[in-house]
Amino acid sequence: MAKQLQAIVKFHALGGKATAAPPVGTALGKYGLNLGQFVKDFNDRTKGSMGMRVPIVVKVYSDRTYDLETKSPHSVDMIKQAAGIETGAHNVPKDKVGTIKTSQLEEIVKAKKKDLNARELEQGVRTLAGTCRSMGVDVVDG
Repeated sequence: MAKQLQAIVKFHALGGKATAAPPVGTALGKYGLNLGQFVKDFNDRTKGSMGMRVPIVVKVYSDRTYDLETKSPHSVDMIKQAAGIETGAHNVPKDKVGTIKTSQLEEIVKAKKKDLNARELEQGVRTLAGTCRSMGVDVVDG
């Protein structure tokens, strides 16, 4: 007998640092899932994305089981990590908070390949370069 899908829940949590508190508890508590087991599964899967926001898709079944799908961390968080900055610029046209190399953007595109809308590496790099500009991060060749 097939499991009956009860809900599909989408939210974000910090990779490797999730707890049963919000947003996990708020999103999944009403379905009666074992939050401790969910948090353990999620943290084990996202050890490599420690501290970055990771999108999650959880399929909740009526027998209180779930399927967990984690996506790649947000582009902004990966850019901040690669550029070595804490936040983006507050006044973007005037303020610059850091620089990032094109080769670093290529690595981010490769890591996010399945979650990006770009078909080619070059398109993905241009997309992320636009995100960098809106954050006040200069893109340099290299």
